[in-house]
Amino acid sequence: MLDENRRQRYEEKAELLKALGHPVRLCIVTNLLARACKVGHMQDCLGLPQSTLSQHLAMLRARGIIRGERQKGEAVYRVVSREAADIVRALFPEGDDLTASIEGTRKPGMAEC
Repeated sequence: MLDENRRQRYEEKAELLKALGHPVRLCIVTNLLARACKVGHMQDCLGLPQSTLSQHLAMLRARGIIRGERQKGEAVYRVVSREAADIVRALFPEGDDLTASIEGTRKPGMAEC
């Protein structure tokens, strides 16, 4: 039987994996490893409604994986959890760049990271 400290540690790791276990959240974290990004740009790249993106960002913030700050009135997010970053880098050592995948489809004035 696990002692209380070990059980708590396993629960914390499981919660981290649950937060990363959704494809959209995994994509968000993978892309935020390369650079901080504005919410508007993430929404354009992912093609998600603002409310859906907000729910995913809230889960990642609650787990301490990302942190947002206001810059010129818009929220900008970055990865702050080294543990989450290590896990995502192990899964995607080549990284991912959503911006590159929509290159050429970008509208003039589209938000940048």
